[in-house]
Amino acid sequence: MKDHTYTIELRPTTVDDLDILFQFQLDDEGRHLAAFTSLDSTNKEAYLAKYTRFLNDPTINNQTIIVDDGIAGSIAKFIMEGDTEITYWIDKSFWGKGVATTALKEFLTLETSRPIFGRVAFDNFGSQKVLEHCGFIKTGTDKGFANARQTEIEEFIYRLDH
Repeated sequence: MKDHTYTIELRPTTVDDLDILFQFQLDDEGRHLAAFTSLDSTNKEAYLAKYTRFLNDPTINNQTIIVDDGIAGSIAKFIMEGDTEITYWIDKSFWGKGVATTALKEFLTLETSRPIFGRVAFDNFGSQKVLEHCGFIKTGTDKGFANARQTEIEEFIYRLDH
């Protein structure tokens, strides 16, 4: 198997990116791991309306992850209950290849709000590793209803201070 070195860049998300990003989040395994998805993540009209609104919110920093010359995912900073939080979604074809870690490290140079929190389902080991590789420290747990699983699950809370 030939090793591939990717060129990974971030750029502000545009409305034109949303169709591709919508397709990524339709993946069943991805939704299961993300767990805390919207109530009906398969509703394209609702997705486009929600994320178009987010693109116009100055408190949200939405970036599209470009690998080589194609869209590979998204990453964003948002405010929830007074805390600055991070979220990202990587196309399944790039899982386990360092794309999320590289993108998050780059994003953290653009987004300097601190502390910044990441929340991850207890069994999403890949995302836990990404946060830890980027300097986040596990600081606690919480429970919440995971729409993608239709049950309450535990999530781990990570924090980055610097």
